[in-house]
Order: sequence, then structure tokens, then C-alpha cells
Amino acid sequence: MNKTIRHASVFCLLMVLALLVRVTWVQAYQGQALADDKHNRRNVIAQYAQPLGNIIVAGSPVTGSKETEGGDLAYERSYTDGELYAAVTGYSSQAYGATQLEGIYSDVLDGSDPRLKNPADLLTRKRSDPGDVVTTIDPAVQKAAYEALGDKKGAAVAVDPRTGRILGMVSTPSYDPSEISGTADGDAWQRLTGDEDKPMVNRALRQPLPPGSTFKLVVAAAALENGRYGSVDERTDSPDPYTLPGTRTVLPNENASAPCEDATLRTALRYSCNNVFAKLAVDLGQDEVKAMAEKFGFNTEKLDVPVRASESVYPSGIDEAQTALTGIGQFDVTATPLQMAMVSAALANGGELASPHMVSEVTDADGDTLEDFGDAGGERVVSSSTAEQLRSAMVTVVEDGTGTNARIGGAEVGGKTGTAQHGVDNSKTPYAWFTSYAKDGTAGKEVAVAVVVEDSGAERSEVSGNGTAAPVAQKMMRAALGR
Repeated sequence: MNKTIRHASVFCLLMVLALLVRVTWVQAYQGQALADDKHNRRNVIAQYAQPLGNIIVAGSPVTGSKETEGGDLAYERSYTDGELYAAVTGYSSQAYGATQLEGIYSDVLDGSDPRLKNPADLLTRKRSDPGDVVTTIDPAVQKAAYEALGDKKGAAVAVDPRTGRILGMVSTPSYDPSEISGTADGDAWQRLTGDEDKPMVNRALRQPLPPGSTFKLVVAAAALENGRYGSVDERTDSPDPYTLPGTRTVLPNENASAPCEDATLRTALRYSCNNVFAKLAVDLGQDEVKAMAEKFGFNTEKLDVPVRASESVYPSGIDEAQTALTGIGQFDVTATPLQMAMVSAALANGGELASPHMVSEVTDADGDTLEDFGDAGGERVVSSSTAEQLRSAMVTVVEDGTGTNARIGGAEVGGKTGTAQHGVDNSKTPYAWFTSYAKDGTAGKEVAVAVVVEDSGAERSEVSGNGTAAPVAQKMMRAALGR
């Protein structure tokens, strides 16, 4: 063998060895990564080769699967009452991925979760039969919220105070996830994503807004817990009118004739006296108010229910005038409806906050439990005495104050209204808020609710927590109590 042939032979041998090493590396070490790559079309084909598992509400699926009319994807996602449950399910799209419960539990719903596999599946690498996701949603509460919000832009959340189970979660305007479940839904996708009302945003979890006077419950809790006042019926030191510290700005009360000067906390909540809570926030100091807000869940970056909620914020590094404004839920204070439902839930539950969640369990195809999200114990936010006093004051708000539209005959109902400024110098239509709880001692049922209406289409002068948001909460509470 001459030198040239020998060199060529060695070179070819080295190339063969390199190819063998590469193939071994790809198959042994990169195979799974390539198989899982989001650009691997085989994954999508496998995902939709069989009907998906379902999201369950009260024992019945609110999702389904239907056969496609051709192509390499055999099935696509379908929805029952899609607009009603969109804030719960999210969407599962062959073209645009999946969100919310559809996205979080996609591996369970398409059968790829390793927990679903039996020994035969492991050997054959066959995709297992899909599992189901069982929610805590009460269909009566969900429907009541959706119908009551109607064509308003807003959101509502209902929580069982004792268990943290989310009984209802609605965001309006809504959308039907079926419209974007296939591969040829580009027009629908462009219409939904381009809509200025943002129907695909879950306002209940992902739209923090100034909570307005509903935040006064947090300030009142801080005052009682820090011993600044011994009860909700002790008179406060609250001049009316009240000038923001270091400024010439006088903070007005919505009802100029209300008895807000040196009012008790009960009276101040009843009439929603801005002067009382603005001065109280300054007297407590931003650190004390912030600490109480954080006990209720503000400034929590990872609040998963299991869908991640946006952070509700109480700000830091502010001056006294700004601190005063935070006392009435303005300046840089923001909250989601879920957060304000958590405030009422903690007070309704004797001062303990149960972790909110909307999935009770995940099951396999045979209904056997893969994961159980039992009702977790609560964390104490305020003392039982403080909770009892604030509940009493909230009842006064509903029975003889600014929240009368939330009354339910034969039930204990407490609440707090809020109207939050919107736009520069409050130039836009304000946000209407209502947070509340209801108890039926006879049936042993309880519920906490928060509602925000961003835009009801009403004239600015007609927007109020009692007139716009409280009726929605009342209908949800009635449904939860079975009335």
C-alpha cells in the first residue's frame, strides 16, 4: 500500500469513527432534548394523535376534543361554554401553544406525563392515555359572575375562606378558546390579540389596578393590630378637612356631609372617610402599613393558584404625602381582584388566610389520583379579635353604609366599596371595586368575593363601588350560599 492510499484510508477511518461518536452522542445524550424540542413537529403530531384529557368542573368536563378534517394532526381542542370558563382553562392551540391550566398541565392532558406511564408504555415508548385536571370551580358561582358582569370590562373572584378553594373566576370581555385551537385560526388570533379591550388577559389574576377604598380594610387592620386604636368604635384623631403632609393639597371626602371628623373606624369605613385613613397611614408609617399589606399577600412575586397571579404592590421609599394617598388605595398601590378577595377571606376566616387554589386534584385516565391539592392550613394574618371587629364594621357598611346593594336576606354580609382614580388628574372613568364576604349560619356556607369594574359604559357620575360592583358580588355570594 503506497503512502497516499494509506493516508486516505486512515482519514476515512477517522471520519467513520467521528460519525459513530456523533451518532452515539446524539442518541445517548441528546436524544431526549431533540425529542422535546418545541420545533419538533413529531411532538405536536403525537400530542394531538388522540383526544386530550379534560378540565373538570363539578364532575363534568368543560373541555373536549374533536377530529380534524385532514392534515397530520388527528384531533384539536374543543370547549364547552368556552367564554364562561376561559379565565379558568386558558387555551390549547395547535398553532399558538397553551396557557393557564391548559399550559400548566399540558403533559397530563396529552398523556406525556411520566406518572401516567405503565411498564409496557415505558418499553414501547407509547404515549399513555391522558389524565384529567379537577378544578374547585362552582359552576353556579361562575355563571352568576359571568352574567352579572355582562358587557362590562372587569373581573371577579370568589373564594371559600375556610379552604382557599376558588369557587369562581371570571374576566370580561371574554373569548372562546375554540376559535384559536386549530392551525388555521390566524384571523381569529389577530382579532383577539389586537382587541384594545384585551379579552385574552385574565383580569382576575393578571391586571393589578389601584384598589381604592377597599384598601382601607388593610389600613384599619394595621391600626388595630398595632394598638393605635383599641376597637373599631374608638374615636380617631382625624381632622376634616385633611391636608396632605408637606403640601397645600386638601384631600376631600366623597360625601362632604358625612361625619368624618375624628370618626371611629366603623364610621370611617361606613362612609369611606378619606381623611381618617390617609392620616392613619401617615401615623402608622409606610413600614407598618406595608408589613400589614404583605401579610395579606401584597408584594408576593410568586402567587400560584396554580396559574401565576401578578404581584399586588404596596410601594416603598415614599414620602408622607404619598403614604397618605396609599392609605386610601391610591398612589402606587395596586391589587388584583384575587388579592382583594384574599383580604376579605382572611377576615371572614377569623384572621387566617388559606392559600387560594383552583385545582383540587390531578387524575389518570382511570380516575386514580396523581396529585392531591387538599385544602391547606391557613397562615395567621391578624388576630381573631381584629378580624371579628373588622367583620362587624364591614357588616355596617352593607347594612347601613356605602355597600347596601350587597345585602342578602337571612345571611351575614360584610363588604367595602372602592372607587379608584384612573388617568392623569382622574381624567378617565374611575374603577369601581367591591370586596366582601357572606356567611349562612344555617347551611354552614361561606364565601369571600372581590369585583372590579374597569368600564361599565355608564356616565362617570354614575360609577361607584356600590352601584357598579356590589350587585355583581351579591349575585356571586347568593350563588355560593345556594340562595
